[in-house]
Amino acid sequence: MAVRSFHRSVKRNFRSSCCEISGAIKLVIGENSETSWVVRFIFTILGYTTVFLPCYVLIHLSKRHNLHTLGGCQWRLLRLLLTGTTTETVSEGDVAPAERVSNVESKTLYEKALSLFYCCAGLQISYLLWGVLQEKIMTREYTDGDKTERFTDSQFLVFVNRILAFFFSGIYLLVSHQNVHRTPLYKYSFCSVSNTLSSWCQYEALKFISFPTQVLAKCAKVIPVMLMGKLVSQAKYKNYEYVTAVLISVGMSAFLLGSGGDKKGNNVTTLSGAVLLCGYLIFDSFTANWQSALFKEHKPSSIQMMCGVNLMSCLFTSASLIQQGGFFYSLSFASRHPIFIMDCLLTAVSSAAGQLFIFATISKFGPVVFTIIMTVRQGLSILLSCLLYQHHLSFMGTLGVFIVFLAIFSNIYYAQQHKKRKLDTIEISSSKV
Repeated sequence: MAVRSFHRSVKRNFRSSCCEISGAIKLVIGENSETSWVVRFIFTILGYTTVFLPCYVLIHLSKRHNLHTLGGCQWRLLRLLLTGTTTETVSEGDVAPAERVSNVESKTLYEKALSLFYCCAGLQISYLLWGVLQEKIMTREYTDGDKTERFTDSQFLVFVNRILAFFFSGIYLLVSHQNVHRTPLYKYSFCSVSNTLSSWCQYEALKFISFPTQVLAKCAKVIPVMLMGKLVSQAKYKNYEYVTAVLISVGMSAFLLGSGGDKKGNNVTTLSGAVLLCGYLIFDSFTANWQSALFKEHKPSSIQMMCGVNLMSCLFTSASLIQQGGFFYSLSFASRHPIFIMDCLLTAVSSAAGQLFIFATISKFGPVVFTIIMTVRQGLSILLSCLLYQHHLSFMGTLGVFIVFLAIFSNIYYAQQHKKRKLDTIEISSSKV
């Protein structure tokens, strides 16, 4: 009892200290200052650290003393954290082959076309709705009588999205047949942190830049991915990939130069938006690479990955929100503006449903079809945002958008042609043998 009361007092003191420090910094910098996002980012990282460090110590001690191999129900959670399963060993016979899990059946052309229509419609509706609501929540004012105010806590939106995605994927796992899970839960934490931070940067960036600018920046994700691959693993790229990167850069430059009338503030604000976009691209690139490594090493299904990452994201974001008082602020805001509750729930539902449609589309039709659908969705998102929120696009800005999407579709086409030539070469060489 004495130990528990000591831990409670330490936690209370830590939370009160964080609130006092946060309040003091906000008084100096200002809640609505152009650089206030830096303070929020620092406290978000500190909140994640309070979860990450104790878990790291627990995992280190457990591996050192083999605590996860002990019998008894109390060690099952620890075993799940370290091995990904509550049993000590998983026989290879328990692992379902990929062919059995996917269970791809032969379908008629009509059934395939109908399935593609459902996937395409699901992706477009989910993410178009998500984009519109995301921009509304972060950039528009909510009115309560004579008082108007904006919602500022990006992390609460990330938490709501993640917890609903966790429930969606968890229910899907319960009603469907999946591989035996063998991925240690703690390994999800790395891409979970980067995933939540990329989403955080994405929401925060909307305070400083327009939604169309953010969408085009996402299209430019190929550039940091190529640079990271070149620096980290000395990856080699085809000529058309370099041309794609250059065209995207030219298109982005033309769009930004042609959208001067849509700026939301001074140079500092524009710089803050650019920094947050860079943060989004960096964190998102790490997430994709880490998840790819987990798929290769432990071979989880996509839904298992979705459930595991969102579970860890819920733990990190909830701990940070509790320490910063984010739940109190968000619930207080929701009580003053009931429509915010509906916007928030619709955003979370559309995001979670969109993730399920992503996995369904990739499993049924492959990544190329999925990429084309999502590229079209990005173009429609820009068009819809400009229509609803009156973003101005000059001729140069429109030309920049056209160049970016032309580069993306060209990259998809040449990648398919290269893959086809490679397969033809393999077939010819095998037929000669």
